[in-house]
Amino acid sequence: MKKTIVVGVSSSIAAYKSADLVSKLLKKGYDVEVIMTKNATEFITPLTFSSLTKHKTCVDTFDRNVQYDVEHISLAKKADLFIIAPATANIIAKVANGIADDMLSTTFLASKCPKIIAPAMNTAMYENPITEDNLKKLRNYGVAIVEPDNGLLACGDTGKGRLADIETLLDAIDEHIHIDKPLKGKKVIVSAGPTIEKIDPVRYITNHSTGKMGYAIAEAARNMGADVTLVSGKTNLRVPSNITFIQIESAKEMFEAIKNIYDEADYVIKSAAVADFRPKVEALNKIKKEDSNGVIELERTDDILAYLGSHKTHQKLCGFAMETENVLNNAKEKLLKKNCDMLVLNNLRTEGAGFGVDTNVVTVLTKENTEELECMPKKDLAYIILEKLMEV
Repeated sequence: MKKTIVVGVSSSIAAYKSADLVSKLLKKGYDVEVIMTKNATEFITPLTFSSLTKHKTCVDTFDRNVQYDVEHISLAKKADLFIIAPATANIIAKVANGIADDMLSTTFLASKCPKIIAPAMNTAMYENPITEDNLKKLRNYGVAIVEPDNGLLACGDTGKGRLADIETLLDAIDEHIHIDKPLKGKKVIVSAGPTIEKIDPVRYITNHSTGKMGYAIAEAARNMGADVTLVSGKTNLRVPSNITFIQIESAKEMFEAIKNIYDEADYVIKSAAVADFRPKVEALNKIKKEDSNGVIELERTDDILAYLGSHKTHQKLCGFAMETENVLNNAKEKLLKKNCDMLVLNNLRTEGAGFGVDTNVVTVLTKENTEELECMPKKDLAYIILEKLMEV
């Protein structure tokens, strides 16, 4: 069943960005209802949101041309999450102090679902002690606040007050709509992306990993309530909000980063594509072809998964295996040899799996069971991997 997001739009110049937020929420499969303040309609029309959502955009508490019996109560009950974006100083003051004098403030106060406020205003207004006090009140009441960005504001000032970017708002919604937090209080380490092993200042050895699976797991773990650390090689992906991010380049850097925090972890998911070999010597200058015999002497990198498996105390450890032949036998051998609690197997030659795609086809192995899963989006698979690891 689709979850319903109620989006409140108040009278900020950033109101136009709410249309993009609504559009992206719909693409993610949410049902979206929009409530606007009357002043917000001066910046963007209700028809814009109605055209997107296929629902009437609510503005007037006493609008009789609606199907709800008591509209603000019906919407409040329907909402799985309520976000006001943008939220002006005025609407923040109202809801923080229990004032319900329009459709938006009334419905927000009547809602019992998770709530998010995304402020957008002039820097002086945002930093005013009264606004700061109101935001503190809302936090104490359990309302999540998505901090605004720094930058050039519509008034010409530069400072904090710009509505947070849409991807950050989507992150917050995905995180807070998950009421069940089975990983709350747990620390999760996820590795993702490729490693780079330098040959000289120009050339290096790497692989095709894009990090999509690892980043999806990090987001899912965060949404499930975990304290997440993402250790990642270089990717083109946006770093998920509300996690600890450690950027690495080489296998050695990844090894040291994970080893330093391993004792604190409850779960470790090693989805990164780590190089097995690196050049034995990194040339200080670019290697000229006339000075080279075309041979690069390699040495083994640290086996991170083997180290983690041999130093386990209380941690649950999940490894990944990308194979092209003898896939199941190789995966079973890796599971036992590296002392993993669970291993996720990819076959690079399977359609819908592999590097750079948004779907994956995996087999999940434990010491007791082997389960083949159907092709699915990596974001969906991420939850299944975490749920299965919790059960091991």
